[in-house]
Amino acid sequence: MLNRTQRKTLWMGIQLGAVLLVLAAGWACNQGLPSVSDLPDEEKKRIVYDMYARYREESFPDVPQMSPHEAMELMQRGRAVFVDVRTPRERRVSMLAGAVSLQELYADLDNYRDKIIISYCTISYRSAGVTRELAGKGFTAYNLAGGLLAWVLEGGEIHDSSGITRRLHVYGEKWNYPAQGYTAVW
Repeated sequence: MLNRTQRKTLWMGIQLGAVLLVLAAGWACNQGLPSVSDLPDEEKKRIVYDMYARYREESFPDVPQMSPHEAMELMQRGRAVFVDVRTPRERRVSMLAGAVSLQELYADLDNYRDKIIISYCTISYRSAGVTRELAGKGFTAYNLAGGLLAWVLEGGEIHDSSGITRRLHVYGEKWNYPAQGYTAVW
């Protein structure tokens, strides 16, 4: 059993060790080790599309998909309905202009029968199931390849309740690849 002086000395040693760890981490960060935010957008695109391709191959190879560029073109022509399958909390941070929630879609599904439906989420993993279900019911439905991450990396805009925003909900650290100039939220 340690006496009071020994416990105090041990506690001071633990605190000193913690300070040294923080200083060492700071030193390592200043030695040019890249953070995610330092990666060029082209590298982030590669990572996002590779991640999406792995998800697609493993979990939803049969789901129709559409590239962000194709989806942007349809958006400009007013030919697509975008369905954001994310949680209300994620959608409050940002979403595509004019997108509807999954709940809004299902509340009036017949109204979308003759539309091109493009489902998305952060990287379009969660939205793949919705796309599969809609396509199975005879809708023209696509999964947005790479989701919102790919959308902003390809130059697409996102909105919040005030208009265009540079905040992007990335779901978690694993998907923390927003385009330069964007702030990641999770």
